[in-house]
Amino acid sequence: MILLELSHLSKSFMGPSGAVHAVEDVTLTVEAGEFVAVRGSSGCGKTTLLLAAGGLLVPDGGEVRVAGENPYRLSPEERAQFRAKHIGFVFQQFHLVPYLNVLDNILVPELASVSGDCLERARALAAQFGLGDRLDHVPSQLSTGERQRTALARALLNKPQLVLADEPTGNLDQDNARAVLNALADFARAGGAVLLVTHDPLAAEHAIRSIEMKKPD
Repeated sequence: MILLELSHLSKSFMGPSGAVHAVEDVTLTVEAGEFVAVRGSSGCGKTTLLLAAGGLLVPDGGEVRVAGENPYRLSPEERAQFRAKHIGFVFQQFHLVPYLNVLDNILVPELASVSGDCLERARALAAQFGLGDRLDHVPSQLSTGERQRTALARALLNKPQLVLADEPTGNLDQDNARAVLNALADFARAGGAVLLVTHDPLAAEHAIRSIEMKKPD
């Protein structure tokens, strides 16, 4: 089953000298059970591609389908609900809430109405990622690796079908990078889909498929 389909995707931005083509005519699919890495140098459009794939950045051309549906045909409110249901995001900058502890940061997608099952899942994810004894700590009390593992647990809380990861190992040492990549690989093996963009060869080694992305002319 194809969980992410990008068809002839293009996105440009206006620069001082005119249009800058960040992504040009990219076609890509990621199926359930696949971990796909997109490699490329800085400025080649990897993050733009990921944001467009996740329903966060409207493309200029082409089509995005997640679990068979084009999120850009939904209203902004419906699109936000769609993302929350189907997609987990992991970024190089962890985007943790500084005044919330680890448990509440993991629970951020559900803080408005936390059920018992949701709380149990958050605790299980924390234990899975070695955070069981850090639940009461705020981000400033965590190591860099612990912050990224907290962000990954948050991304998986709602049992998404697709995880989009933007340079998730960029700030990590090798041991913590391997822990995050192994967790993403486990998610794919369990039937999810992962699209990771990176310039890190170690990250690409964990993927089933690795694609080189070049800067548009």
